[in-house]
Amino acid sequence: MISLRANIEEYKTPGLVKIDFRLKTLILLFLLSFPFTGSSQSRQELEQQRVQLQKEIKQINTLLFQSQKKEKTLLSDLSDLVQRIGVRTKLINTINEETNQLTIEIKENERQVKMLEERLEFLKKDYANMVVKSYKSKTKNSRLMFLLSSESFLQAYKRLEYLKQYAAYRERQGEEIKVETVKLQNLTDYLVETRNEKEDLIAINLREKDSISEEKKSQEGLVRSVKKKEKKYIAQINKKQKEEREIDAKVQKLIAEAIAKSKKESNVKSSGFALTPEAVALEKDFISNKGKLPSPVERGVIVRRYGKQRHPTLKGITIESNGVFYATEKDANARVIFDGKVLAIQVLPGKKKAILVQHGNYISVYKNLDNVTVQKGDLVSTKQQLGKIHTDKSTGKTILAFVLFKEIHRQNPEEWVYKN
Repeated sequence: MISLRANIEEYKTPGLVKIDFRLKTLILLFLLSFPFTGSSQSRQELEQQRVQLQKEIKQINTLLFQSQKKEKTLLSDLSDLVQRIGVRTKLINTINEETNQLTIEIKENERQVKMLEERLEFLKKDYANMVVKSYKSKTKNSRLMFLLSSESFLQAYKRLEYLKQYAAYRERQGEEIKVETVKLQNLTDYLVETRNEKEDLIAINLREKDSISEEKKSQEGLVRSVKKKEKKYIAQINKKQKEEREIDAKVQKLIAEAIAKSKKESNVKSSGFALTPEAVALEKDFISNKGKLPSPVERGVIVRRYGKQRHPTLKGITIESNGVFYATEKDANARVIFDGKVLAIQVLPGKKKAILVQHGNYISVYKNLDNVTVQKGDLVSTKQQLGKIHTDKSTGKTILAFVLFKEIHRQNPEEWVYKN
């Protein structure tokens, strides 16, 4: 801000009007003209993550905890509890990070409030001094004498310009005081808002810690119960893993036979299917949507991820997952992740079914269906319902097993499906 306060005596001799730039004040005004955003983006991301984790906990409570706490569901109950504890732990960590970001932001805002208050005090004093000086020299005669006492026409002109600048500067100072007052009030209000937000987060954090403490007590009890019959549960897991491997081997064989048939009919040599131009274009679209494909269930949580992984509750036990397992609501339908053609419908043990949908050389597989609403050869479109997902009577869970192949080679579905 340019200051025109000057000793009138300085203008008795020709020369430029002296101007004090007050560099520090300029820098302060420049900085305060921008809202504090040092960590706003990071805090926004943390807030979104917190909301998503809270949503996931609600879905876990709704979709997983359906069993009657019977002996045969203890392992399943324990897995559900471990998953919820894991998500809740992530939530607590996220809240802690978000609270820390708010603390930093509050401290920065408090510093800016102090700077604004000092700036405003300076402006008010400066303005008051100008008002006093203007009052002392307010008569027309004094101003006229100031001009007439000039030693030359050039000096008189400069003094006239000085009076004009001084009056304009005083007016600007008055307006600036108003602006700075509003800016200070806005920043103070925002500071109160962030403090209240921080208090709310602390309250949520305390509730989550109480919940996780109770859940860990339940976990300890379930672990003791599972330990008593650990060999039995390990045998069940191994049996289930063997069944899954056999089913996947049949799916791979079915795909291989379909590839061989397509090449034989078209007399084309290739590593995959003999594709029409339309099928080639479809596959290209499928690939271009990698990471953006919709989930095979409208609403659900992942209860088992792709690949080799430690069992969530039994130490030393490794399971291999050829796909992603989604828990969803009862009577939910599986839906196709992209446009394609129904390659086959396979009958699984227990009269459950699997649907294979071809997208060029990619095949998406939807297992554990009670009934299907499509037939082999049908053209299907993105998110079209394929059939109702089976609900286990013992656990009360509705689980869809989703597998993805490129020709006969398994893919990680999580790299293709959009993560909510």
